[in-house]
Amino acid sequence: MKERTVEDQVTGYRTQDGAGVSLVRVLGNRTADAFDPILMLDSFDSTNPADYVAGFPMHPHRGIETISYVYRGTMVHRDSLGHAKSISDGGVQWMTAGSGILHEEMIPEADRLLGVQLWLNLPAADKMVAPAYHGIESSDIPEVALGGKSLVRVLAGSYGEARGFQSQQLPLDYYDVQLEPGASVSVPVGTDRSVMAFTLMGQAQVCGASIAEKTAVRLADGDTVTIENRGAARTQTLLMSSRRLDEPVAWGGPIVMNTREELSDAFRELEAGTFLKEEIQG
Repeated sequence: MKERTVEDQVTGYRTQDGAGVSLVRVLGNRTADAFDPILMLDSFDSTNPADYVAGFPMHPHRGIETISYVYRGTMVHRDSLGHAKSISDGGVQWMTAGSGILHEEMIPEADRLLGVQLWLNLPAADKMVAPAYHGIESSDIPEVALGGKSLVRVLAGSYGEARGFQSQQLPLDYYDVQLEPGASVSVPVGTDRSVMAFTLMGQAQVCGASIAEKTAVRLADGDTVTIENRGAARTQTLLMSSRRLDEPVAWGGPIVMNTREELSDAFRELEAGTFLKEEIQG
């Protein structure tokens, strides 16, 4: 067994997106190669509804999958395929943009909004797959007990015998590792996987390194990731592993393709009204 080590740490910066949602952008254009295939990670954590109730009105996507983990609060999804779904307190929204979709994510007032959104790149061969949406209720997410009140929530992929949702495109194992003070866990990961972690709540020890809250880390080669809680409060660390693509990235706002020509074509189609390739399903 070879323990992975921390190669990069990224602390996000405060910004606004959508109609004025205040968030922390942790991963983006500048980290796309290092964290391949995860393009973006936005973190939400607020007890002030004014930070987020403006939401993300209808907008396009192509060439990616968006994965929203709403640990606290609610997110209401609507899209051009006719899907309408509300996810609350521990649920996941998984959207495959593929060939093109329009969607909105509105966020009603809550005591606290806490969660993250990932953008997972699609391989060149799958950029134009049919778009799809899956709303995953908290009650449908497997939980694996680690002893005491510590546990692993399997947001996607598999953990031991537990099976969560899995996209038809890139493989993704996505865990919410929740540890009580003094607890630790060693998680096996494939040696061929690109692996990262994000400290959603509290400071954690990741592969021996002390990682501050709301920090993303990229992990070097190996087949084990150890996460420890040496503090006095419960911690939550999100652990993600997938397959590195090593493909060119042409990124323009909500659209991610492989060439500038493909990107230009997508925006021309938006202007011409020919962007959407799939009709309403419901």
